Amino acid sequence: MYKEKLETPMPTSGGHNSTVNKPGATHQASTTQTTTTKEFIQNLPDVVCLSHLRWDFVYQRPQHLLSRFARHTRLYFIEEPIFEDNTEPRLEVSGREQNIQLVVPHLPHGLSPEHVEMEQRQLLDKFFAEKGLERYIFWYYTPMALGFTDHFNPVLTVYDCMDELSAFKFAPVKLKELEKELFNRADLVFTGGQSLYEAKQKQHPSVHAFPSSIDKAHFAQARQALEQPSDQASIAEPRIGFFGVIDERMDLELLAAVADAKPEWQLVMVGPVVKIDPADLPQRPNLHYLGGKSYKELPVYLSGWSVAMLPFAINESTRFISPTKTPEYLSAGKPVVSTPIRDVIRPYGEQQLVHIAGTPQEFVAAIEKALAQQDDEQWKEKVDRFLTNISWDKTWQAMVEQMNNALQLKNS
Repeated sequence: MYKEKLETPMPTSGGHNSTVNKPGATHQASTTQTTTTKEFIQNLPDVVCLSHLRWDFVYQRPQHLLSRFARHTRLYFIEEPIFEDNTEPRLEVSGREQNIQLVVPHLPHGLSPEHVEMEQRQLLDKFFAEKGLERYIFWYYTPMALGFTDHFNPVLTVYDCMDELSAFKFAPVKLKELEKELFNRADLVFTGGQSLYEAKQKQHPSVHAFPSSIDKAHFAQARQALEQPSDQASIAEPRIGFFGVIDERMDLELLAAVADAKPEWQLVMVGPVVKIDPADLPQRPNLHYLGGKSYKELPVYLSGWSVAMLPFAINESTRFISPTKTPEYLSAGKPVVSTPIRDVIRPYGEQQLVHIAGTPQEFVAAIEKALAQQDDEQWKEKVDRFLTNISWDKTWQAMVEQMNNALQLKNS
């Protein structure tokens, strides 16, 4: 039922060939012998990710990090259930890029929360048995998954806490309780930003901040004049753009106020609308919603903007966010204007890499300054120096070093 073909593994970023882990392989650990990070990577257990985000939705932190694990071992990305009419509980398993398997539960409508957990538990029990999964790492993005995975025995448990999910719209009531339990079970906790680290650091003995990183080469494409897609080519300039999920974190009143204050500016919003009614989005002649785009397409849209913006509301849902798009915009050589998000102020605002503005009037004034900054080579050089040592490869490598240390400590 779950037949899987393993492809030839890709070389690591360091150029060494790696071997895909075989199910049931015994873990070579010793109290008298330490394992280097390179050896750990070469003998990586399978990685099982429990996520509240869907792999094919928006390409962001989980995909960047987990696709790097898949260069060396098998990755199983387990998503939240899809509920359907007249269906029997089942798992849909499909492949993506090399060694990545998406695992999606399909359940019938009308189940109680307890029944939903029970069905997922039974489906995963059968899946693990059929796959021969015996040596694996659990990588959690959502504490809610603990309700149907707490009986498994991973060699290592990692909680990559990328957001304060309890502050998001429609957050489950049990989320805080389960996060507390996940902290008790996890061997390591990573946070998606400095503010979140400061909020979580006393809740676990091994918490490590890993803020947003970048694929510089991908977004640096936007420094060139690229042929514009048809839905943006028809929009006049200057274009002030945003890409990302448009949800309760967006300051819609700010968008409307800026559009009204500067009708000659074109505000371009690229991304899916989630958890808010599209009818609630402000409508103006110079405010353009282009919908979701693939990760591959983003540099093309970004190349056509004069300024990039982060028009986030200041509320509970944005208190701990560390927007990945901040360094991505900068990699593209675009001046950036942001509302006062803590992890944008520190370090980007403090180092005068990004303009910070708290009111509509300040936001308009900051965009005017940013428009004048487009050809500022001194500023671009400063940005490039700051971004020199930031990459997803380096972030992943540092995480793996922590995982290797934690596993050796656990087995000592």
